[in-house]
Amino acid sequence: MNTRSRYVDCPIGQIHVVEAGDGPALLLLHQAPRSGDEFREFIPLMAREHRVIAMDMVGFGASVKVPAPQSIELYARGVHELLHEIGIDEVSLLGHHTGGLVALEVASAAGNGEVSTDVTALVLSSCPFTGPERRARPENPDGVDKANISDDGTHLNTLWNKRRPYYPQPSADLLNRFVHDALTYGVDPAEGHRACDRYRIEDRIGLVTAPTLLLGASDDPFAMPNIAPLESALSQVTRVETTIVEHGTVALFERKADEISAVVQPFLHRAAADRVGVHFAP
Repeated sequence: MNTRSRYVDCPIGQIHVVEAGDGPALLLLHQAPRSGDEFREFIPLMAREHRVIAMDMVGFGASVKVPAPQSIELYARGVHELLHEIGIDEVSLLGHHTGGLVALEVASAAGNGEVSTDVTALVLSSCPFTGPERRARPENPDGVDKANISDDGTHLNTLWNKRRPYYPQPSADLLNRFVHDALTYGVDPAEGHRACDRYRIEDRIGLVTAPTLLLGASDDPFAMPNIAPLESALSQVTRVETTIVEHGTVALFERKADEISAVVQPFLHRAAADRVGVHFAP
C-alpha cells in the first residue's frame, strides 16, 4: 500500500499528514506526545477500503508548534482547518488517548451544528473522561512523560522508564518511536496531558450524535476506568458499541493493528448502513 506524506497549509500553520487509500475518509488522531507515526501499522489495513489520513496534531510531530497552555479545543481547531483545506466534508474519526478527546470535541461541534463537517462515525480508543473529579486533582509532578532536561541526558532514561511499564514487553522498538516524538523540537511531552486535564468533557459529550465505538485496552490502567462513564454520557448517540482489546496497552495500535482493524472496519460498515436505514446487529 502506497502512503504519501505532505504538508497542508492551514490558517493555524502547516499541518503534516500521511495518507493512503481511497474511499470514505477516515482521520486518525494520535495520543500525546506521539505523532501520526503511532498508526504506522494500522494505516495500510484501513486503507484497503478508506482514504486514511493520519495527521500530526497541532503542537506535535512535524506540524506547527503552539505555545502553552494548549487545549483540546486548539487541537480540534487544527482538525477543522485541515479537513476544510483538503476538501473533506464527511469523515469518520478515530482517536487514541489524547486524540480520543480531540475526536470527541470535533464530533461534538459537528453534532451541535457549529461546523459544516459531517462526522459519520466516531471511534474513541482509550479515551479519557475528564470530568470535574479529574480536574479537581492536583497535577502529579512526577507523572508519565514529565522529565526535567538535564545536561547528562538522564531525562532520556526517565522518559523511557516512565512509559515502559505501560508498554508491551519487549518494547524497545516502540519506546524508541515514543522518545523520538517526545524529543521533537517545540514539543513539551507533558503538555498534551495537561490539555486533557483542562477539558470540560461534561459540557461537550452530550452533543455527540455520530455512531460511536469505544475501544478499551485491557492492560491500560489509564483507560479502562473511563469506559463506563463514556458509555453513560453519550446520551444522544443511538449506536454505542464497546470492544475490549485483550492484552492491549497504551501502545495499542502498534502491536494490535490487525485486531483493531478487524473491529473498526465492520463498525464503520454498520455506521454507514445506519445512515441509509439498513440496520445490522453489532
